[in-house]
Amino acid sequence: MNRHTHAVPLTAIAAALLAVFGPALAADAEEIARLTKPESTIEFGIGHADRDGRRFGQYSGLNEKGAYGLLSGTLIQRDDAGTWFILSGRNLGLESRELRLEHNRQGNWGYFIEYGEITRFDPYTINTGLTGIGTPIQTINGTGLRNVDLKVKREAVTLGASKYLPAGWDVQVRYKNEEKDGARLWGEGGAPTNFLTDPINQTTRQLEVILGYTGEKLQLSGGYYGAFFDNHNSFLTSNSTLFAGFPQRALPPGNQSHQLHLSGGYTFSPTTRGNFKVAYAKASQTDGFFITPTNNSRGDLGGRVDTTLVQMGIVARPLPKLSLTGNVRYEDKNDKTPLAFYTVVAGGSTLDGFNEPRSIRTLAGKLEASYALPMSFRLSGGIEYDQKKRNTFRVASVTQRQETEEISYSVGIRRSMSDSVTGGLSYIHSDRDGSPFLTTIVNSGATGSNLIAPIHLSDRKRDKVRLSVNWQATEQLSLQFRADESRDNYGQRDGSILGAQKGQASAYSVDAAYTFSDKWQGTAWISRDDTRFEQLTRTTPWQASLRNVGDSFGLGLRGKPYSWLEAGGDLSYSNITDENRQQALAGAATSVIPDFTTKLTKLNLFAKYAVEKNTSIRVNYVYDRFDTNDWTWTTWTYTDGTRVLQNPVQKVHFIGISVYHRWQ
Repeated sequence: MNRHTHAVPLTAIAAALLAVFGPALAADAEEIARLTKPESTIEFGIGHADRDGRRFGQYSGLNEKGAYGLLSGTLIQRDDAGTWFILSGRNLGLESRELRLEHNRQGNWGYFIEYGEITRFDPYTINTGLTGIGTPIQTINGTGLRNVDLKVKREAVTLGASKYLPAGWDVQVRYKNEEKDGARLWGEGGAPTNFLTDPINQTTRQLEVILGYTGEKLQLSGGYYGAFFDNHNSFLTSNSTLFAGFPQRALPPGNQSHQLHLSGGYTFSPTTRGNFKVAYAKASQTDGFFITPTNNSRGDLGGRVDTTLVQMGIVARPLPKLSLTGNVRYEDKNDKTPLAFYTVVAGGSTLDGFNEPRSIRTLAGKLEASYALPMSFRLSGGIEYDQKKRNTFRVASVTQRQETEEISYSVGIRRSMSDSVTGGLSYIHSDRDGSPFLTTIVNSGATGSNLIAPIHLSDRKRDKVRLSVNWQATEQLSLQFRADESRDNYGQRDGSILGAQKGQASAYSVDAAYTFSDKWQGTAWISRDDTRFEQLTRTTPWQASLRNVGDSFGLGLRGKPYSWLEAGGDLSYSNITDENRQQALAGAATSVIPDFTTKLTKLNLFAKYAVEKNTSIRVNYVYDRFDTNDWTWTTWTYTDGTRVLQNPVQKVHFIGISVYHRWQ
């Protein structure tokens, strides 16, 4: 019998398979290539702002009307040995540019050099006759009134290197040098009040060396951190007549700090892990006085603060349903600055002419527990303790206390009510009190007062409640709701009804995300923040009821309707109001201080069109509106005639067009 075999040629089979699986295989191959071979990108273009925008461009550099160059990119190369070379740049055409070069071999060594700059443009226009702006020698009314703009520029260079050593050790070294130059709003009060500028010419250097160890159970990280601040302008000289015979004004003095630190963690068992941190720091200020004090022979402050920190913590799961977390923290800031007499003060004053070294010692601890209950409930609770001890001075303008203690208790419960709904409710009660308040004395030795307690020292009872709900309403729609309420009661001290009375804070927010289709997704959010504070003061007496309210909402849309087009946008709006309800409780009525309202509106739109597989054109549009009734400067004029001006309504339209290209 003859057998006949009908064979399909191999090329035909391959062609058939390729027709069925080709697109998927090609996509997989492209994805593999993307992950194994690094991708470089470049984006360049031009942008234009239709008008000056002091608030819009305060930090971005887009503060003036006109055209701007847009340039960003990343060059990445990797060889078969795992050595990477990365050169990246961002905002290279603006005054907020960043540039970084990095070279490393995975798991072996690496180094980088980084440059960054940012300029802060003052949002106010200054109409002044001051000359010498930005220099340490300034002349009040050295010329006629004219408008000037102030700015401060930071330029930073950072160098870093790392090396992995045998047996789980590694070392890292970083050094940063930052130069800060420009002029900032300043002035002097009294009679007269004069406008001056802070002439900024400063250098800050930071050095960090870290030695690390990674073992199976033990991990350690320790090293040295140093910071050095140098102000090249020690003082400002002007023709001010405020203090006869003293034309100089001191500027921030140079200082330095050194810290040794060690932190780590140890895994005692699969369910128990501990951590710790110890550190010792020494900060000093020994810049020489530019004028020798009349009443002592010191040539400098001799400022020194030593800080010791010890922290320990543990995380454990002793039972399958029980989790425990605990930590304790001790910090001692010891101000060793010598006490010296600097200024002669008339008798009966709350000042005695001495400097005031201030030390504070903190002991804090926290213990939290969480337990899984039936029906998908999880119960949590905790206790937190915070003790602060301070040194005090009897000659003072307000009363002080040497010690405060605060204890907080918390309880919370969470539950997954279904596969789509999870909710939680928590409550925290805090109670702060302390040692007796000390009656002050004046510098003549006579009794002062014991009436007003500073807010950070006052007795206080605080209650906080938080409610949160996450709801996956449908496959397309998810919602998150959160509400926070807080109440502070400062009570009243025996013999005094003055000082802080009560406070209140509320925060509500709703977030939503919706998937319209595989091509379009949207987001929306709305929030409200409301903070209030009330206090009484002695003079008159009078009451102040302060309030800050912020209402905000936002919308977002992202989509890719076609393989060659991406588009989207974001809209946000905020309305922020500060209320200052101050009124006299006795005597003549006082004027009502008007509210301070700021409204912020921002719209971002973008579209990205793929010209080719690796090349796209991107268009961005930004509308930014700043609207305020800020009255704090509009009614004020310095004695020298200087005024600080601000356009109450600022609108900017910015459009940018750029080409985006990627390659491997």
